[in-house]
Amino acid sequence: MMSKKSIPRKKPKKKTLKKGRVANGNGAEKYILWLFVTGILPNSALAILNIKAICEKYLKGRYELEIIDIYQQPSMALTEEIIAIPVLIKKSPLPEERLIGDLSNIEMVLKVLNLV
Repeated sequence: MMSKKSIPRKKPKKKTLKKGRVANGNGAEKYILWLFVTGILPNSALAILNIKAICEKYLKGRYELEIIDIYQQPSMALTEEIIAIPVLIKKSPLPEERLIGDLSNIEMVLKVLNLV
């Protein structure tokens, strides 16, 4: 009669994200974006429209966008050392990146977000 031998099974490796990266429910990286604007000035309004459209098309379900009006929250602008408006800051995934302007150059935005 043959004896049964246990075959050791390897535990599946857990996916861990590097420091500064945030996972959403399905394991994909979540993008944390801050857009600094000035009230309803044309360039700021256009930047808001553009980043919302880009996020919905390329990051649907895996981004968090915070729109920060420097007139309403001047301390955040000081803390982040904002010198030009509008400016998009990609906080996560690292490295942090900044892009100044109305975000109408989709190719440039995708490059900053590391999506191309």
